[in-house]
Amino acid sequence: MSQLPESVIITDDTMREGLQIESADIPVSEKLRLLDALGETGAKVISIGSFAHPKWTPQMACIDEIAERFVPKPGVKYTAAVFNQKGFERAEKYYPKIDVRTLRFGTHVEMCDSFARRNYNRTQTEQIAAMDGAIARAREAGAESGAVVLGNPFGSNFEGAFTLAQRLDLLTLMIDAWHNAGFEVTRCSLLEAMGWNLPHQVRETIEAIRDRWPEITEFHCHFHNARGATIASYYEALQLGVREFDTSIGGMGGCPYCGNGRAAGHVPTEDFVDLCEEMGISTGYKLDKLIEAVAIAEEVVGHPLWGHVSKAGPRPSAESLYPIDMPFVETLEEAAHFRCGPDVYAHQLSPWKTGDALTRQ
Repeated sequence: MSQLPESVIITDDTMREGLQIESADIPVSEKLRLLDALGETGAKVISIGSFAHPKWTPQMACIDEIAERFVPKPGVKYTAAVFNQKGFERAEKYYPKIDVRTLRFGTHVEMCDSFARRNYNRTQTEQIAAMDGAIARAREAGAESGAVVLGNPFGSNFEGAFTLAQRLDLLTLMIDAWHNAGFEVTRCSLLEAMGWNLPHQVRETIEAIRDRWPEITEFHCHFHNARGATIASYYEALQLGVREFDTSIGGMGGCPYCGNGRAAGHVPTEDFVDLCEEMGISTGYKLDKLIEAVAIAEEVVGHPLWGHVSKAGPRPSAESLYPIDMPFVETLEEAAHFRCGPDVYAHQLSPWKTGDALTRQ
């Protein structure tokens, strides 16, 4: 049964997921320009990057400079990715400008041991062994409930497909650890780096989790779009009332550890915002500002991005319908008339002649 949420929280992950797969030579000034543009889009949560070791993620070697120099926009929560205690301690220096405190109160285990080794330099067994420490830190900080994070739940480029039973078995292991420590678990994140998600799997997984653990009322989806199914998977999650999603403008993103690189991009923020708003789901984003941010991002990274709404424009309103005598529009540059004006197609042939009679040869 459809239970669309009234609103969603879309975390824009451009500065982290997007830039981590782009050139490490992009100047800090350009990254700050992009971050400033993102702050104008109406985003409520923006990740500024990751406090990762520069040997493995050289694109994030400048994260401290970005954290120090950027000017926060009112009403935006800025966060960052941290992968261990050292990363948390680095990020904590910038609190409350950057807030990563809530990230500590979860247990994260990968379904794929191979990916855990490649991406986190830890085995799945080591991740499981670390759960007690994470729960202890949550208790020390006064957390009222726990969260579980299931990495690559649907399948692996290195180990193949995972079943629903395997997903539930690993979740049971994590949730039981929280229960044994006296905590309820109220939140579940599904993190998909390798693009194995499919809509029907997303539905059966969320429904199964709700049936087994009704205490879990918050779901968060972070799915890469390696095989083009993620916006359909997000739509399925929306139908189940899920409210938290991660995206990147223009579909920027990727993973150097999964074997797909830049091809493992994200759902474009502007496309997902357009979908939600057209379905009556409030996002808080301003679509025109998002599209301008995509244009800036393309300048920053030096190549076209992969979103659709940023190229074709939003559906025109009654005040912005295209003129019926518009000449040919063929290139992406000409298609940008919705934001750049009619001069971009002024050189083109016109299929109309006086009297509005259409002529075709």
